[in-house]
Amino acid sequence: MKLIDTHLHLDAPEFAAAPARFWQQAQAVGVQHAIIPAVSASGFDTALRLGRELGLDVALGLHPLYLAQHHDSHLAVLEAHLAAGDAVAVGECGLDFFVSELDPQRQEALLLAQLKLARRFDLPVILHVRRSQDRVLKCLRQVRVRGGIAHAFNGSEQQAQAFIDLGFCLGFGGAMTYQGSQRIRRLAANLPLSALVLETDGPDIPPEWAQAEVNAPQNLPRIAQVLAQLRQQPLAEVVEACANNACRVIPRLRSCTSFN
Repeated sequence: MKLIDTHLHLDAPEFAAAPARFWQQAQAVGVQHAIIPAVSASGFDTALRLGRELGLDVALGLHPLYLAQHHDSHLAVLEAHLAAGDAVAVGECGLDFFVSELDPQRQEALLLAQLKLARRFDLPVILHVRRSQDRVLKCLRQVRVRGGIAHAFNGSEQQAQAFIDLGFCLGFGGAMTYQGSQRIRRLAANLPLSALVLETDGPDIPPEWAQAEVNAPQNLPRIAQVLAQLRQQPLAEVVEACANNACRVIPRLRSCTSFN
């Protein structure tokens, strides 16, 4: 099956001791490919090195949660990497209105700047949209890009449709595995399959069966099983559709040619 983890922070400190081992364990259970979304300029080189060593794709962005680390000069660093063809997408970027101390105006200015870079280089965007779906949608209408992925989606059906209409797929992962996550589970069950992609967000958002553990990419097959069960569709059909969706919205994924 074409299992693609569209959001794996393999460059995170939790994986630093043995990133290759974590990825090999994922491959052993059938995960074929992943995107490493960098979150700050200081981490670009690490993400790119892991991508080269492990044969994975990399997205580069300035994440809103690390706002204090970002400087205007980092946009120039990002631009240089994009010009060199180092990334398959811009991201992880976006807005986070859950953490109250993050300046929303500065977040938005940084997001708009990254959207402009994505448009300039004709790249998709991997978006962080925690409690900020409507504002992110406003930014996307202001600076049109070719689409991408709204990661860890937890909005309304109306908001989901708005992202879909703008060319985005929606990422579903560990949060969907909890019985109490009723809204996310309804979305996973009822949204068009053509709009969904799979992700772990490792090491974050662990699934229900790994609550006290680092969320490793080897959890992706069981996450896919949950999605198939919620949709009452065959697992192979769901996995293949999600992989094809990832290839559609992130067309430079190196794994996509091997699937076709």
